[in-house]
Amino acid sequence: MALAFNGKYFTAPHAGRQLRSDCDFLPVIWAHEGDAVLVDDIESAKAHLRRLGIDSSKYELVTKQLPRRLNRIKSIEPWGWDEAIAFNLGRLGVSADLLPSHAQIALWRELSSRRFAALALHDVCERLQSRHCAVVGSATYVTQAEDIKEMLHSQPKSVIKAPWSSSGRGIRYVQDQLDPSIERWAENVISQQGGIMIEPYYNKVKDFGMEFTVCNGQITYNGLSIFSTVHGAYTGNVIANEAYKQEALSAYLSPDVLKEVRNVIKEVLEPSLYNYNGCFGVDMMIVRDNNENLLLHPMVEINLRRTMGHVALALSERKPSTHAIMRIVYEGTRYHLRLLRM
Repeated sequence: MALAFNGKYFTAPHAGRQLRSDCDFLPVIWAHEGDAVLVDDIESAKAHLRRLGIDSSKYELVTKQLPRRLNRIKSIEPWGWDEAIAFNLGRLGVSADLLPSHAQIALWRELSSRRFAALALHDVCERLQSRHCAVVGSATYVTQAEDIKEMLHSQPKSVIKAPWSSSGRGIRYVQDQLDPSIERWAENVISQQGGIMIEPYYNKVKDFGMEFTVCNGQITYNGLSIFSTVHGAYTGNVIANEAYKQEALSAYLSPDVLKEVRNVIKEVLEPSLYNYNGCFGVDMMIVRDNNENLLLHPMVEINLRRTMGHVALALSERKPSTHAIMRIVYEGTRYHLRLLRM
């Protein structure tokens, strides 16, 4: 949502602000001992970490009253970069040397768009097909609602997506024709974001993803992410080791195909991410075609930020013998991280 707004004065909706406040302890899960983690409420963060069995004394929990330790900060790793978070960190007194430039944020914003993902998807599919992998996937960027109507003649059951939106938002499903409400929504998205994505509707069988990090132009594969969604919105992640997750996907894909996919993603994305350092994730899905064949859609989304899949991987490292479902749930008046045994 902040990327769609594209300004330093972005204010998240109330639910988003509460989620950020209630789950501000999450970075401790992947932090190194001695790291400082910015939270709203130190005691609340400590209580959440106790429930996860994490010793908070090994980390420095700090609030927005940062001046006493500003000169000790060597680098900053937010969930993801946008104009608003860079501006707010600057207002707290963080040195501009530790913050990305406007040009960098603008580039990362473009790389975070579904338009860029569609271009990368085309390249990924071509390379995987040349390696005899059964893949499918396409998406088209258009700049007028009339273009959507034209495309519905060839793919009547379609999904329309805003170029930038948060999980589960900015997505509409259409069949045969645009109804007036969806057409108005599409025109509004085009007005605000310059265009809109349209892609075929796929018969999804399984959601999953792959998580990566980039450092000095080199992409490193971190692990599989097996997650669930409802109407496109994230609902939970599997906490387990890599072997367990590969076994869970073995009914659809062999380990050899998974290896080819992650190698091709690195080949395709490394040239574009040369000046980005941090996490990213690629959402994928197994689909079934009209002949009941299983196919891989290798790039539904590119999330140029830390993802809940990265959180799940970090928890799996801390709890190597745990098999659970990780969920963020709203209970009473607050959000909580829950691990539900499988």
